[in-house]
Amino acid sequence: MAKRKTAYVCSDCGAEFPRWQGQCSECKAWNTISEFVVSSAKTNSKPTLSGYAGQTSAKIEMLNAIDLESLPRFSAGFKELDRVLGGGIVPGAAMLIGGSPGAGKSTLLLQVMCQMAQTVTALYVTGEESLQQVAMRAKRLTLPDDKLMMLAETSVETICDLALTKKPKIMVIDSIQVMHVADVQSAPGSVSQVRESAAYLTRFAKQHHISMFLVGHVTKDGNLAGPKVLEHCIDSSMMLEGESDGRYRTLRSHKNRFGAVNELGVFAMTEKGLKEVNNPSAIFLSRGENETPGSSVMVIWEGTRPLLVEIQALVDYSQMSNPRRIAVGLDQNRLSMLLAVLHRHGNVQMNDQDVFVNVVGGVKVSETSADLALLLAMVSSFRNRSLPKDLIVFGEVGLAGEIRPVPNGTERIIEAAKHGFKRAIVPKANAPKQAINGMKVIPVSQLSDALDALE
Repeated sequence: MAKRKTAYVCSDCGAEFPRWQGQCSECKAWNTISEFVVSSAKTNSKPTLSGYAGQTSAKIEMLNAIDLESLPRFSAGFKELDRVLGGGIVPGAAMLIGGSPGAGKSTLLLQVMCQMAQTVTALYVTGEESLQQVAMRAKRLTLPDDKLMMLAETSVETICDLALTKKPKIMVIDSIQVMHVADVQSAPGSVSQVRESAAYLTRFAKQHHISMFLVGHVTKDGNLAGPKVLEHCIDSSMMLEGESDGRYRTLRSHKNRFGAVNELGVFAMTEKGLKEVNNPSAIFLSRGENETPGSSVMVIWEGTRPLLVEIQALVDYSQMSNPRRIAVGLDQNRLSMLLAVLHRHGNVQMNDQDVFVNVVGGVKVSETSADLALLLAMVSSFRNRSLPKDLIVFGEVGLAGEIRPVPNGTERIIEAAKHGFKRAIVPKANAPKQAINGMKVIPVSQLSDALDALE
């Protein structure tokens, strides 16, 4: 009997080690290394190459001779989902969608599959719920359930064999953490099972031109559970985010081989399932009628479109020797850096003040274009003076107090003008060459210029 070969794989970075150790020497994470069973490859006297995209043998082709018209995209039935996917679903693509429990992953995919089953052959594979539970959800959401094929199975080989008999155009695997391959001697959900199951399903999807959605679980840190190679072998990775008690959900693309990354889709959770929000800026700008200190509106760029988001700041005298700095939706380290820039180049000292900042609507802002809006919101709260309601602000602030330009500056100003804003404080390099109707643009090059514009 052949000796079983094992390796030890880090679930965070995918690094392999010959023996177990407490800390991964590559990513420095603790207790992330688990045993992985290496399946022995079968050798043939005449080795052959497995075909790609359904071909029986591999062959070399010129790049300009590859036929692209045979793989047209098709719509998923949701414009917001199509946007995140880069314009629609690509035949043979393997797409991974993750999210916290209760975020709405299964609900969204069930809505997509029920609608698409009316025009194409669709198969929904559930490994966590029974067929009766899925049918009850479809009935509660009043979805068309007369043409969607269902399968309750966790064996990857059985799923692929049954799929070959029906030849669906699109499939859903819910979820990848409960699937298992017979050749791997470990429990479902382990590093080795998730790795082999994902590789098997991805290869099956590409060989038979089947678009496949894989549902993935997340860890307590909000990252996708399983080995890092899971995100490498699929074509696109998306995360469905949102508070369990909140109404809105955001679908964000972290990887996409067929479109832009960091694309954002917004959905509203209702009694009839997830409904797409065509104008996300309207929900993120639900401001009160009265002007309040510490509130400013910024324009961020998500994927291929601008979004108007309100940022709030509260600056109050601290009763503690070490004032607090709390940021929700923003990088806390960048907040500390901007406070130092404000003190050095704006002559505004907040060393004895507690500073709390929040991005309204649960949006997470990672780009630096929010620097100037954040600073002006803190100054507004510190001085107890409201900013004009028709003012939008964006721009990156450097350590020398200079206001740096950001990408797509003109498009951001045009989007703000569509929502009724009349004034804009923007970097001097982002000032439009031609005047925009109804918009007064105030270009600034230094932080002091932006503070003077508020006077």
